[in-house]
Amino acid sequence: MAINLQKGQREAIHAPKFTIGLGWDTNSSSTGSAFDLDASVFILGDNKRLVADEYFVFYNNLKSPDGSVEHTGDNLTGAGDGDDEQVKVDLSKADAKVSEICIVVTIHEAEARKQNFGQVRNSFIRIFDAETGADILKYELEEDFSIETAVEFGRIYKKDNNWKFEAVGAGMKGGLQDYLTKYQ
Repeated sequence: MAINLQKGQREAIHAPKFTIGLGWDTNSSSTGSAFDLDASVFILGDNKRLVADEYFVFYNNLKSPDGSVEHTGDNLTGAGDGDDEQVKVDLSKADAKVSEICIVVTIHEAEARKQNFGQVRNSFIRIFDAETGADILKYELEEDFSIETAVEFGRIYKKDNNWKFEAVGAGMKGGLQDYLTKYQ
């Protein structure tokens, strides 16, 4: 039975191997342009910075050097039900320097296309068992991000040698470069 989380809630992750599913629906009729949302993963050390540049996993770098995080690829349209993008995680492979995995979704060319997360609905992040497909945790973002063009959906972090998930739901007016600047 999946645990449905509220913003700020934290829950232990007892499975070292799982998949993160991210989903959303967009209202492209409001801008006339198609939406392209992108999931990115920032793998951080204790200093809240990328362990190394290669630990930024996104559509142009699909796998972390230690093999612990693998992005399954960019979905350019977000069409259909269910997950729009997925990230496979195997915490048993995580480099000893890794203490946090931050999951962010940005809108590609948001400023040029005049798009923001206020035009995106039914956003969620879920963690599920890849073998059974059963949800472990799910967080549905309910905030109205009317000016934000990027949202940190959640983070997985290590505390006392145990891994936990936090439902973050924090928006930012900016894009992928702003998150890179924050975490490099």
